[in-house]
Amino acid sequence: MRNNYVLVDLENVQPESLAQLAQEHFKVLVFVGANQTKLPFELAASLQQMGSRAEYIKISGNGSNALDFHIAYYIGLLSASDATAYFHIISKDAGFDPLIQHLKTKKVLAGRVKAVTDIPLVKASNSKSPAERLEVVVAKLRRLKASKPRTVSTLKSTIASLFQKQLSDQEVESIVQSLVTEELLSVSGTKVSYSLPSDG
Repeated sequence: MRNNYVLVDLENVQPESLAQLAQEHFKVLVFVGANQTKLPFELAASLQQMGSRAEYIKISGNGSNALDFHIAYYIGLLSASDATAYFHIISKDAGFDPLIQHLKTKKVLAGRVKAVTDIPLVKASNSKSPAERLEVVVAKLRRLKASKPRTVSTLKSTIASLFQKQLSDQEVESIVQSLVTEELLSVSGTKVSYSLPSDG
């Protein structure tokens, strides 16, 4: 499984805990501002449990975008040595979005979310009921916009990947059937066409 690097902008977002990132495929970098002197105990404890998969990076110097530049530097550094990795920036700062768009043109997988619980992998692993799983899949399909899977087999592999290949073939099939039943997509032979609410 690919490495997922989670880069937390602690000046902008203060998660109480990062316990949701306990799985081996997550590596966490918490960027701490030059003037930040305190960390919540739960956050520090959850990071400590990750051992070498987590580290703090204390920013030296002040400036309106000092921390943002540090995050950009580390994504560049890590993507050069781990080309298949995915980078999750945790920040409410939309200033990261042009960087993410540029990274995508360079085939670097990256995204920004406002909270750790919004990371698609975390959402998917927390989704247990069929309704929750369906919601996660619909959100993923909406994010794919024009690049949604166009065949049933590609759709199934997209769903399987979203749930870290933790679902059985039968469970994946059940999600596809639910999408058809809810009239969110239709299947004609091997082809899929969509009618998601956001497409309207």
